[in-house]
Amino acid sequence: MAAYFARRFLLLIPTFLGITFLVFTITRFVPGGPIEQMLLQLQAAATEGGSGGAGTAVEIPPESLAALKEHFNLDQPFFVAYGHWLLDLLSFDLGTSYKYNEPVVDVITSRFPISIYFGLLGFFLAYLVCIPLGVAKAVRHGSGLDLLSSLIVFMGYSIPGWALGGVLLVLLGGGSFLDLVPLGGFRSEGWEDFTVWRKITDQTHHTLLPVLAYMVGSFATLTILMKNSLMENLGQDYVRTAFAKGLSERSVVFGHALRNSLIPICTGLGHAIGLIMAGSYLIEKVFNINGIGYLGYTSIVDRDYAVVMGILVINTLLVLIGNILSDVLYVLVDPRIRFS
Repeated sequence: MAAYFARRFLLLIPTFLGITFLVFTITRFVPGGPIEQMLLQLQAAATEGGSGGAGTAVEIPPESLAALKEHFNLDQPFFVAYGHWLLDLLSFDLGTSYKYNEPVVDVITSRFPISIYFGLLGFFLAYLVCIPLGVAKAVRHGSGLDLLSSLIVFMGYSIPGWALGGVLLVLLGGGSFLDLVPLGGFRSEGWEDFTVWRKITDQTHHTLLPVLAYMVGSFATLTILMKNSLMENLGQDYVRTAFAKGLSERSVVFGHALRNSLIPICTGLGHAIGLIMAGSYLIEKVFNINGIGYLGYTSIVDRDYAVVMGILVINTLLVLIGNILSDVLYVLVDPRIRFS
């Protein structure tokens, strides 16, 4: 089994190189790069300032254009530029953001606490609700509780988290007839000067809808997975033997069947690492939360390719390591599994 995991770790290298090479290629050849964005901004500024008519092209001297290409590392051949980027990555240098004019590492790490906050909270609440609900649905299969909860679960599954967030903002957000929660953001202005109780209530108001939007995507999957897994185990011979010995239903379900039923749930924990750390592009956009997801969205729109590549590196490593961690959890939870 050690040889299996050694091979998995070695496969991280070509997989990582393939993903980064593909995205690096796109950023180099897609139109509208950082220089084009700068020219558009100069043209817009010239038009607003009255120095040129609408649609006037802004011309840059050749020597200035060459200096800009050198500044943005666009003067090198493609493979040479990718090689330099990899060398810088080995020294933990992700480059400098075009938009913020700061090191990419600082730009990304400043957003990590926000995305981790919502990611962890949504993750734990989803498991805290879905596992007991799945158990209840399996034990009372076909009952009114099972049918009603299935209706709610599948309605939630059919609605994307960002779409649900937008609808809830319209119905419950500031400016609506209810006006129960703020329209977005992570905290209110001047939060640092609030009393302790007001800090708690303000943070809660800013948390409710985004966390609900985070949860809705995995809510149905986890609940149905838990229900189906438990129902399958309740039909096994060892469960019938436990009932034949006179054990109560509670003892059989929670003492025998539940542990084996949690195997599919536990093995998905590794995959959740990437979701917790990366945030959600569209949910953070809808709620105007300045986390990793929103940073990635604005970086793509603004062609801030240094930040795009930096986020890609982090997300790719998290997903690849999370896949290996899922296999490790599979072995720990189910001793019968042996990878070779």
